[in-house]
Amino acid sequence: MHIVVCVKQVPDTKIIKINPKTNTLDRRSAPAILNPYDAHAVQTAVSIKEAAGGEISVLSMGPPQAVDIIKKSVEIGADRGYLITDRAFAGADTLATSYALSKALDRISKEKPIDLIICGKHAIDGDTGQVGPGIARRLDIPPVTNVIEVSDINKDTRRVKIKRKIINGYELIETEMPCLLTVEKEINDIAYSPLPNMIKAARYTPIIWAVSDLEDVDRTQLGLKGSPTIVGKMFTPPKPEGGHMLDGNADDQAKQIIDILLQNKELFSVN
Repeated sequence: MHIVVCVKQVPDTKIIKINPKTNTLDRRSAPAILNPYDAHAVQTAVSIKEAAGGEISVLSMGPPQAVDIIKKSVEIGADRGYLITDRAFAGADTLATSYALSKALDRISKEKPIDLIICGKHAIDGDTGQVGPGIARRLDIPPVTNVIEVSDINKDTRRVKIKRKIINGYELIETEMPCLLTVEKEINDIAYSPLPNMIKAARYTPIIWAVSDLEDVDRTQLGLKGSPTIVGKMFTPPKPEGGHMLDGNADDQAKQIIDILLQNKELFSVN
């Protein structure tokens, strides 16, 4: 079994700031990290490998320094990593990103057929959750989103059983492979990396491809040229104003809440 995990290098959003002049993320204000959801995707692949065997590849698109997150993925338990990096990819939105990654996956699959692709639910710098399903659409394979458990993989029948979150609860799905999963953080905990993995990651050199290394690429679908999305403005939401401080014990606070609701009952009236 060959599992490919798509990973992204993102700024740490706990630290990052917004440039007040350009209204864009100031990526220099925060360290670059492995997207947390993608770390859980790699850990999911490791768990599947431990249960069913196989190999794990990771794939990323980004600047040359994105080799760091591939090394981090190897530290978690991936066997190898690929980075596609080229000026032609710059400024890509989710549509152009899914196109570029699908072309890289095409090449990887020719070297070793892919049974399962795993992505994080979304990247914390964009929060769109569009790249994974976009890849699946381009590769014409089933996508399953918001996965919280991979309960069974049958290599003989090439079927996989999955539990995913939906608005009103959970859904159990069985689908064929190859397929693409996007996973939630709650699917697992990131295990401590054993020393051999850490040594391997420190010494590992990812496979790096430029656009010229990929086949049948339409350059008009890459980077800014292939990105119809336009971000008009990005800003920090204003701090909420007003509010009420409640005093006393729980009974006192409950009475205060009722008084506030009665005073503002017109706000909650239903026509």
